[in-house]
Amino acid sequence: MPDPELVQRVAASTGLSSAEAARVVDDVLAFHRETVEDYVRRRHAHLQTYGAKNPEIFATVAAELRGRLVAAPDLSERQLRRIVYG
Repeated sequence: MPDPELVQRVAASTGLSSAEAARVVDDVLAFHRETVEDYVRRRHAHLQTYGAKNPEIFATVAAELRGRLVAAPDLSERQLRRIVYG
């Protein structure tokens, strides 16, 4: 169970039940626990599905990483490529 104080704060501010607020908090925490490598692979596959090419994908992913709540280190295209392709 996530931090009970955080759950109660979310429940109080949203009108959700404690159980619903706990699920929301768990979902948000799980999203932010995703490793940089997993995020890069997931986003690469997603963008590639919609026809984006690697130069565009890597520029997009690098920009997204800079804006994450817990900022990832700046990664070059080569580093991003290594994460995706090994």
